[in-house]
Amino acid sequence: MLHTEASPGLGGQEIRTLTEARWIAERGWRVLLACQPHGRLLAEARARGVECYPVAMRGPWDVRGLAALLRLVRAERASLVHTHSSIDGWLGGMAARVARVPVVRTRHVSIPIRRGWNPVYTALADRVLTSGEAIRQMVVGAGVPAARVLAIPAGVQLAAFGSADAGPAVRAELDLGTGPVVGSVAMFRASKGHRPLLEAVALVRARRPAVRLVLVGDGIRRAWVQGLATEMGLDGAVRFTGFRDDVPALLAAMDCFVLASTRTEGVPQSLLQAFAARVPVVATSVGGIPEVVRDGETGLLVPPDDPPALAAAIERVLADGDGAAARARAARAMVEERFTHVSAIDRLLAVYEELAAPR
Repeated sequence: MLHTEASPGLGGQEIRTLTEARWIAERGWRVLLACQPHGRLLAEARARGVECYPVAMRGPWDVRGLAALLRLVRAERASLVHTHSSIDGWLGGMAARVARVPVVRTRHVSIPIRRGWNPVYTALADRVLTSGEAIRQMVVGAGVPAARVLAIPAGVQLAAFGSADAGPAVRAELDLGTGPVVGSVAMFRASKGHRPLLEAVALVRARRPAVRLVLVGDGIRRAWVQGLATEMGLDGAVRFTGFRDDVPALLAAMDCFVLASTRTEGVPQSLLQAFAARVPVVATSVGGIPEVVRDGETGLLVPPDDPPALAAAIERVLADGDGAAARARAARAMVEERFTHVSAIDRLLAVYEELAAPR
């Protein structure tokens, strides 16, 4: 099967695609990835051993990109094409249609879809997958038949999470001291709420000066966020790690995980990973987040773009260790029951095999 991804970045969406490619390959499928020639995804895919092909995808009507994808589908005898972003949704979908190959389209984000003519989700997709039920309802509301839309959130490989052994080493590496550590794993883009998170941490530090903030990830707004931290006088309190592939170890160093998204979320895999690692969670009520963060049960839920509410929730986690630990245990149990990588891949392969079987 062939994944297509036109995004030049390397965030949760792209990492999920690479991770699932490896898990699918372990089940006996040959998995290919077509992505931008100079994007970070290509280098990361090669580093992870994913068979990948650089294909320039300049826009939804890029004839050269369409021709390259069509050649790839035919030359490699793809049984199925799985598209992920807007541009490759068009190009990969059209190439598959010309080659008479089934198409799966994933909608990762909760940005509204206009009602009416939506070829990427109708004519160019046999099934539409979403990362949560909220996005599924949005896709159905845009006119896609409900029977063709399935919510399949990311899965978590539980064995990699839950051990606190690496925590002290990470704290030492990042010079975090012995005080409370608040952390977040998110690409640096506008929707991830880094500004309100910094403002909330500044409020918390006014009462707890020893608190440190760890921001894991990279992206086009990283320099801007670093500038904000300097303006707020948080230089010594914030650690920017850049992109890291040792997320379980980083989570083990955190006392509170925060996802401060202001818009466009499915069911974020970083949130499920924090659950699996038994780290108490604070998150905003955006997109599919409330599907898993049940306020007071598996985490604390606050309104988006509200630094005082975010700060109060972080304070509650740090002040009430027993309550925070109880919520973290409930969150881990939820992941064990509903979000293991085995169950996610079982559901994904059921879709692939249903569509590919007639061929």
